[in-house]
Amino acid sequence: MPLSWYELTSLTGQKEYLITKIKLKNSDIAIEGEFELPPLARLSDEDQVFVAHFIRTHGSIKEMEQAFGVSYPTIKSRLSKIGAQLQFVEIKSAPDKDDVLSRLEHGEISAKEAAEQLRRN
Repeated sequence: MPLSWYELTSLTGQKEYLITKIKLKNSDIAIEGEFELPPLARLSDEDQVFVAHFIRTHGSIKEMEQAFGVSYPTIKSRLSKIGAQLQFVEIKSAPDKDDVLSRLEHGEISAKEAAEQLRRN
């Protein structure tokens, strides 16, 4: 039986660790290398519980105050500290159809590139 995240955190004593092998369930496929944990998994177990509860309450700070027995500023401060630990990925929106066609028309991109960009929409 695989270890839970809590058991793994307990075994490692909150020290950093590196995942070196991933095996797909119900398969003989395994991938070896060096893999980083996702950002949320790198949070302390207390912060993971806090974030999970925040999501369950749909971001209700009032419910978080009641659950953790702390004030609004304390909840906001903790959220800020957790947020500072997470790197956010900038998500680019899909290219505008008119923009793609204009760039194609002006020779800035090839027909193949334009088709690929439009397929992504």
